[in-house]
Amino acid sequence: MRVPEYLRVTVRGMEAETIRVEVELPKTSSLTAKVKETELNKFIREALAVELYRERKVSLGKAAEIAGARNTWEMLMILNKRGVAIVTRQKMRKKTLKR
Repeated sequence: MRVPEYLRVTVRGMEAETIRVEVELPKTSSLTAKVKETELNKFIREALAVELYRERKVSLGKAAEIAGARNTWEMLMILNKRGVAIVTRQKMRKKTLKR
């Protein structure tokens, strides 16, 4: 996933099972104009989860956890809304066997 230069990401530290990441955006960016400031955290978590899933770096369950979805069904709905193809275990096995 390519991150635009104007995004500066700082990892604050690690707790037991979470990493806190801070993203600084200019107030004038088109993202902040289209997404309410109170919804930015959810929007960024979902976007990250979707992209990691699309690149097959995380499973559906992990993507749901990252996105803050209540369950995998809700994550499937998020993926569908963003036009992401669902990867089944069978498809993953076929891809692994081809390597």
